[in-house]
Amino acid sequence: MRILVIEDEKKVASFIKRGLEEAGYSVDLAKDGEEGIYAAESEDYDLIVLDLILPRKSGLEVCKELRQTKIRAPILILSAKDSVDDKVMGLDAGADDYLAKPFAFNELLARIRALLRRGEALSPVKLMIGDLVLDTVSREVTRSGKEIKLTNREYALLEYFMINAGKILSRTQLSEHVWDYTFDTFSNVIDVYINYLRNKVDRDFEPKLIQTVRGIGYVLKLPKEAEEKAETKS
Repeated sequence: MRILVIEDEKKVASFIKRGLEEAGYSVDLAKDGEEGIYAAESEDYDLIVLDLILPRKSGLEVCKELRQTKIRAPILILSAKDSVDDKVMGLDAGADDYLAKPFAFNELLARIRALLRRGEALSPVKLMIGDLVLDTVSREVTRSGKEIKLTNREYALLEYFMINAGKILSRTQLSEHVWDYTFDTFSNVIDVYINYLRNKVDRDFEPKLIQTVRGIGYVLKLPKEAEEKAETKS
């Protein structure tokens, strides 16, 4: 999942980014309202964390403008303004939730999970490719009924592959959705993590699901013969 944090206080932004990344999310930062709007309209985010007091354009203005431009990602407002009227204005502007500062980070994570689950209600809780199953709620991954332990980054990478099963994903797409916009696409980190996944998801199983498309990227799919067998069984 990819999250945009629009926050002008550097220490707060850094704290949120570090904590969310440790929880397995890919995080981009914007330091003012105009930069936040540009980022939200330029990239596809699963959720936006928005401060209200921002330079150049306030959080309320950002929220209203994003909703007017049909940005549907859940918006969670974080603000030192904690009066009932402030919360009502934020929610009426189009936000999905409101959390007052200071906050417990565990509560922030819980609220983010709750907002993301609302979107998942429109999509399958379990993603399946052949005998590979990923549960988006419990974050449990199994293949042929055998549990596979993944790190947060490996899980994020596999989830993105499974959401886009059958689609060829470029290194740029993988870096943007699993890492962040500052990631160096010319490094070998993506290849390293692909190998980590293959060792856990493919090495002891057949057929092999993660395939390299030379010069383009990677794709997660059943080989043609396996698809034909699955169709015959069904």
